[in-house]
Amino acid sequence: MDRLGQWVGGNRIALLENGEEFFPRVFDAIRQAQREVIIETFILFEDKVGLALHAAMRSAAQRGVKVDLMVDGFGSPDLSRGFIEELSAVGVRVRMFDPGQRILGQRLNVFRRMHRKIVVVDGELAFVGGINYSDDHLLDFGPKAKQDYAVELRGPIVAPIHQFVLRAIALGDKGPRWFRHRLKQAPPVAREAVGEAEAMFVTRDNRRHTGDIEREYLAAIRAARQRIVIANAYFFPGYRLIKELRRAAGRGVDVRLILQGEPDMPIVKTAASMLYHHLLHAGVRIYEYCERPLHAKVALMDGEWTTVGSSNLDPLSLSLNLEANVFARDKAFNQLLWERMERLMRESCKQIGVADLENEWSGWRLVRSFFIFHFLRWYPSWLGWLPRQVPRLTRAEAIDLAEKREEREKSEKSGDAAVTPTEVA
Repeated sequence: MDRLGQWVGGNRIALLENGEEFFPRVFDAIRQAQREVIIETFILFEDKVGLALHAAMRSAAQRGVKVDLMVDGFGSPDLSRGFIEELSAVGVRVRMFDPGQRILGQRLNVFRRMHRKIVVVDGELAFVGGINYSDDHLLDFGPKAKQDYAVELRGPIVAPIHQFVLRAIALGDKGPRWFRHRLKQAPPVAREAVGEAEAMFVTRDNRRHTGDIEREYLAAIRAARQRIVIANAYFFPGYRLIKELRRAAGRGVDVRLILQGEPDMPIVKTAASMLYHHLLHAGVRIYEYCERPLHAKVALMDGEWTTVGSSNLDPLSLSLNLEANVFARDKAFNQLLWERMERLMRESCKQIGVADLENEWSGWRLVRSFFIFHFLRWYPSWLGWLPRQVPRLTRAEAIDLAEKREEREKSEKSGDAAVTPTEVA
């Protein structure tokens, strides 16, 4: 049975911080795969991390493992033909989500991106989080290296994650019949308890599950009685979430936000800081992470509830992108995440107080707050007006074929030697 969006007990969950912990575990899992590897990611670059993933996938496919890779057309626009052809040559099926076309060198397919980061190996092991396959998730990248998290999962929760990624492939491949056939061929998932954690896999799409991730956040905030800690890279949530955070602080909950102090995009800090007055005066504590760009999308509440995933708390993630988070109820994991967040706040953050805010004319602040309030209240509806085209999931071979045809047409128009039909067959 598909348990997407339902609590499932008996799982084991491990926290992976940054690429130093995440990449070795994923690559080792791929190397040990016996039957199947499915990977979804927003960003895949041809740097040392991307090339290591490339080698692991090729090796797995060469020994007979079914390997499927889905990347986003906006997040991963520059994969070379050679990179893709080497994967396809050994049987890796590469798909691109809504590849789009550049106009005057600019990518215009900005909205409704596939922002998930998921790996499923042999239907028994899953990884979910916010870490992409690029050098900037490693500390040796330098001052712009990103601080981020993912989780490794074993147990019954892997089954709905596995079914979900198979369905995602089927939507752009051969449809429901292919999905049912692949599911029958899929390796059996161990459903016996392997740990103490309850877990739930929740996604956001632009059809049936438009607000599921935000709804889980809201429910947990309303239920919180002692502590709320949210570390989020791009923080500009809707009115309801801001209101519930203020209410929680008002009833005595220790509410803390860890946000970007050294952002990868300056507008991120500007947008979040516009909410500081509103939050600080309600008793919410705000910490800016100043060591490197923060890319985290994690939260914990009281002594049991946690979430780790790909979803930011901003208009893109909450109203446009395709996202995936794991929610967990486990005291040990909650305690571990709290220790990591507490260390982050203590060693690498600056706490923001009212005195740190710019002295603005109170009348201007009042006007600005009025407009921010109404934007936060209504932006989910406004963003819903943006194009709702059905995103394309395209096999990389088809993209390559189209490129070759374009090259042939250009060559013919310029009077160069024409490409023979066998070259595009």
